[in-house]
Amino acid sequence: MASPSLPHLFSPFTIRNTRIKNRIMSTGHDTTLPTAFVPNEALIAYQAARAKGGAGLIVLQVAGVHETARYTSHLLMATSDECIPGYRRLAQVCHDEGATVFGQLFHPGREIMETAEGTAPVAYAPSAVPNQRFHVMPRPLTKRLIDEIVEGYGTAAARLEAAGLDGVEIVGSHGYLPAQFVNPRVNRREDDYGGSLDNRLRFLRQAVAAIRARTGPDFIVGLRFSAEDRDLDGLTGDEASEVLVALEGSFDYLSLTVGSSATFGGAVHIAPAMAFASAYGAPAAEKVKRRVRTPVFYTGRVNQPQDAERLIASGAADMVGMTRALICDPDMPAKARDGKLDDIRACIACNQACIGHFQLGVPISCIQHPETGRELTYGVIRPAARRKRVLVAGGGPAGLKAAAVAAERGHEVSLHEASPRLGGQALLAQLLPRRLEFGGIVTNLTGEAERAGVTILRNSRVDAALVAAQAPDVVIIATGAMPRRGGFDDAGNAHVVNAWQVLRGEVNPGPSVLVADWRCDWIGMGVAEKLAREGCRVRLAVNGYMPGQRIQPYVRDQWAGVLHDLGVEVIPYADLYGVDGQTVYLSHVTGSEPIIVEGVDTLVTSLGHERACELEEALQDFGGELHVIGDCLTPRTAEEAVLEGLRAGWAI
Repeated sequence: MASPSLPHLFSPFTIRNTRIKNRIMSTGHDTTLPTAFVPNEALIAYQAARAKGGAGLIVLQVAGVHETARYTSHLLMATSDECIPGYRRLAQVCHDEGATVFGQLFHPGREIMETAEGTAPVAYAPSAVPNQRFHVMPRPLTKRLIDEIVEGYGTAAARLEAAGLDGVEIVGSHGYLPAQFVNPRVNRREDDYGGSLDNRLRFLRQAVAAIRARTGPDFIVGLRFSAEDRDLDGLTGDEASEVLVALEGSFDYLSLTVGSSATFGGAVHIAPAMAFASAYGAPAAEKVKRRVRTPVFYTGRVNQPQDAERLIASGAADMVGMTRALICDPDMPAKARDGKLDDIRACIACNQACIGHFQLGVPISCIQHPETGRELTYGVIRPAARRKRVLVAGGGPAGLKAAAVAAERGHEVSLHEASPRLGGQALLAQLLPRRLEFGGIVTNLTGEAERAGVTILRNSRVDAALVAAQAPDVVIIATGAMPRRGGFDDAGNAHVVNAWQVLRGEVNPGPSVLVADWRCDWIGMGVAEKLAREGCRVRLAVNGYMPGQRIQPYVRDQWAGVLHDLGVEVIPYADLYGVDGQTVYLSHVTGSEPIIVEGVDTLVTSLGHERACELEEALQDFGGELHVIGDCLTPRTAEEAVLEGLRAGWAI
């Protein structure tokens, strides 16, 4: 049923004889949930949540088509019949919720990350042309191996059809093997697979022919492809368009995005962070759509249903991938359909627990919705056995989540925030350049708490007297942390401020600034960018080997380019140990010679945080149930704070 406010988004779409109920697609994305290379109960529960939430099309994560396709140690493999039972169960639970299900067929070529043994893999590609990001030198494919891989596409598709999937898509996006054959700068072969465009397309045409030969007439076959690689040696928009025009009629749909895995600059587009505008890659996809009759799906930085509606209404795409939006809020389609747009938990494109978890080799989640990836544990709210009176001290992400979950489970919850505004450190994060969207975590968690029936009191500081007066059954302490000064020597004649003061506009930094960044996270990089944009000469001294060492690589790498372009000087491996007048003294963390930086008007410290533990100490004799969560337990990030809020809410 179409939504009155989003009629295009909720109109059905038919491919061959398969009717997709709406235009919202969850694209193929790694979850790190599978074990033994086959779908398991954790992956099934994860996808079932998105199907139940109303997604029209679910494209499952990549499945290798040949033994040489194992680009990580935790992907799916469709190279034997052992995969069929898990796929069958996965397809059935999604079909039961009305979702259409496709699988992805995959070979990375030279884009291989690691092996289960931890040794360097042997990568295979059309030619021995290395990539930049993984520093892999591939081995050229022989004709025999090409034939095996082509056959692998066909047999893998047959297995997925036997399992009940509605279709498959060949992953040719982001510089993976099919794109490597197509790209003349990567494919330097002199046989039938290299040279002319027709020759370079031979591999893809043979792969789709192998799939068609082994599957039925109603089985859908699509192609995932980058409309432009945004990479110096990648496919340009014009080249990609020529490829897709030449393939007209070969595929039932084209799923288009932008970016390439091969380089640092191209890879930031695989999961673009909040620094990128909504749907910024759609013009490249629309350019292709104007030239082909094949349906075009678009994916890339679309997290709001209103934006997806505009893309479809304008004719830019026939379907829109909203993958991270569904990771953040599996029920987003149902809420949008029912006109409950304000109830949607909007993705803030922080990348920390979705693609960031994959790159750490741990299961997918979301910093705002830690239930994601943990559906088997937290997928269904468990009502409390006995209603309790719960007092939450602190209205940052940890406290808001704990309060919302506890109230949803049936407890009587009051949340006290000492300041006039909820949000804690998230209010500071949103003050940085291109980070305004981070404030969405406050809006989203506040909405959850309010809808759950939490009583919220601002300008209400909790102390032992208040707790004694209210006599709650449970106290949850989520009072956060404050900036850590650090143990460096200060002669007392220098201008020293902390990052919080800079963000709040409480200080005048002067024309020449050194930012001392101990944690190597978003704070140091963000403050450096802010001050550089305000006209300061900025030097960023990091206690690690690079700025942003602790944050998700796509966020870090894009940010590093911004700082470079702004002229920020980076000093790596530097530990702050003193300041005197306009001179800052740093020690090299592994060397013996000091690093002396002169001409510094202001030293800005970003040296981590210290927990606010006063309330915990005051309540040591509290006779009820006590939980300490978030930064006041020990300073970390919003992800840990929200997860501990969830766990506290469940533990009561």
